[in-house]
Amino acid sequence: MLNKSTISIAILSALIGLSACTENSSKDASIESVDTESPKTQMSEQDNGVVSVDTTALSAAVNSRSEDEKARDEARHPVETLSFFRVAPGMSVAEALPGGGWYSKILATYLGEKGQLHGINYNEDMWPMFGFFSEEAMQSMIARTAKFPEMISEFGEKMPSASGFTFASAPQELFGTVDRVLFVRALHNLNRFEGEAGTMTQALKTAHQLLKEDGLVGVVQHESPEANSDEWANGGAGYLKKSQVIKAFTDAGFELVDESNINANAKDLPSEKDIVWRLPPSYNGTADDPELKAAVDAIGESNRMTLLFKKVG
Repeated sequence: MLNKSTISIAILSALIGLSACTENSSKDASIESVDTESPKTQMSEQDNGVVSVDTTALSAAVNSRSEDEKARDEARHPVETLSFFRVAPGMSVAEALPGGGWYSKILATYLGEKGQLHGINYNEDMWPMFGFFSEEAMQSMIARTAKFPEMISEFGEKMPSASGFTFASAPQELFGTVDRVLFVRALHNLNRFEGEAGTMTQALKTAHQLLKEDGLVGVVQHESPEANSDEWANGGAGYLKKSQVIKAFTDAGFELVDESNINANAKDLPSEKDIVWRLPPSYNGTADDPELKAAVDAIGESNRMTLLFKKVG
């Protein structure tokens, strides 16, 4: 069984840590797959128009960051991932749980001043559900919502227009206007509290409302082995089953159109005694034991599903 205290410390560390830090199988011929290996500009169809996925500009945005910011690129594959999600300059993008802005900075630089970037935070009443945040910590997390536009403006000149809101407070004037909604390692806690507060259902409903017709949702999520129990793979240990995620999106009015092994790691095979935060860069429960640390270093970062869904309902 998982130690509740260990999980609490791990989740807290991961949430605070946000401040610091390919093999495709096409499912829908109507949306052209992007060759993430090519440096050339790629094209895909959307809303009867042509959208340019400019991998040259995207690579430039990724490479413009500091060495510290680029330290996790080898595990996160931002160029390949955002290309797979068919994100293009000038788009309107909503990013779930942007935290300290690791992906936000890349997106803002790439989208440019003609784009829009919206940060979606947890609902304010979700923070107490974790059961271990101090009042001061919760208020700090809540304050990130309103501060999102300021964070984007500080990334540089010619940034996209920006707004911040929660899953419960998405402005109705944005409904039907967003090109892409991105959930990058953002689903596990939403699923964890689904039974208690319907958090996953609400998050996917909000994504559906925000998107244009045929808009796309990109998902990167720590992936549980399908053989593990549903109880363990409910998000509390950080992992979800791919089958769970696909069903949740299908039920919410989305269709799976593509998936990729961009962020897969076959070495990460967690047992039901494991949590995702045992791995680098968190090292929760493994940092002080040289043997355990060497073992998780040999694994690397988590195995992650990378999925693309289309709004259909």
